[in-house]
Amino acid sequence: MAVGKEGGGGAGGEGGMSDSVIRKVLVSYMYVAVWIFLSFTVIVYNKYILDPKMYNWPFPISLTMVHMAFCSSLAVALVRLLRVVELPSSPAMTPQLYTSSVLPIGALYSLSLWFSNSAYIYLSVSFIQMLKALMPVAVYSIGVLFKKENFKSSAMLNMLSISFGVAIAAYGEARFDARGVALQLAAVAFEATRLVLIQILLTSKGISLNPITSLYYVAPCCLAFLVIPWAFVELPRLRAVGTFQPDFFIFGTNSLCAFALNLAVFLLVGKTSALTMNVAGVVKDWLLIAFSWSVIRDTVTPINLFGYGIAFLGVGYYNHVKLQALKAKEAQKKAAQADEEAGSLLQERDSHGERKSDNQA
Repeated sequence: MAVGKEGGGGAGGEGGMSDSVIRKVLVSYMYVAVWIFLSFTVIVYNKYILDPKMYNWPFPISLTMVHMAFCSSLAVALVRLLRVVELPSSPAMTPQLYTSSVLPIGALYSLSLWFSNSAYIYLSVSFIQMLKALMPVAVYSIGVLFKKENFKSSAMLNMLSISFGVAIAAYGEARFDARGVALQLAAVAFEATRLVLIQILLTSKGISLNPITSLYYVAPCCLAFLVIPWAFVELPRLRAVGTFQPDFFIFGTNSLCAFALNLAVFLLVGKTSALTMNVAGVVKDWLLIAFSWSVIRDTVTPINLFGYGIAFLGVGYYNHVKLQALKAKEAQKKAAQADEEAGSLLQERDSHGERKSDNQA
């Protein structure tokens, strides 16, 4: 009877464990789905607002400033009033640290958002997603330049294959616009530089920021940086329009989606990993290409798809290499911990043996 109960308890424990694993997997998929949905929504919503053939409000700097003002206000409310998250204390964010570390990241973020939103005026959603496949190329190249990545011939060959695929996609683009391509490539370059500088200026100093605290620090300075080009580029045009009455529902919901996307990034990376977000991003890009072709009626040519397919394989291989590197690093960490535990056990055993010898003497 006792054996039967133990066996039954063991089976129940295994069943409970499998239920727990299934629950975790389902929760992870839910976070991925929420992130894809919000990212998808923000991209299509921005395209709708900025495209002259749709809502026809071609003021990307103004739209980005609306987003930053909204995100700044909500971040301050969540941090200072509701105290949902704590600000980093080790090290504390001093004025000197803010100036040397956060301001450069804020400047790059403002340029990245400005140029990427501007590209929606000239290019289709599908083609923009194809150009974004160059992000690993830009991050790796800038990482090598700043000595955060080691140069490897195999990695560079993969980067060249991604670039070759994007070049083919660009060659087959029906609505190719040199201004739009230049803007999107500049946005990719600024964003890649920002990601590398986050490692250099924040991560290396032990500063860890989640999206709420990131927005709390970065959004206000990003807004301040955007005021300068806005005053020269868009303010005169807005004054010339004169009669425009902003739709608070459109801009309010658009800004809310942008803020919710940052929270979704926090949940996705916190509950899964940054690599999961990269893989989910590939799925999102294919969905956006399909949506752009079927709903927005953008032209997607076979050459587009062939070129992006080559780039997609390169990005997939890049993610695979990153995953293997993470697994190797985790295995080394576990081995080091096991060696440390074994050493402490041997030390305890030796000290126990010495005490026993003293007692016998």
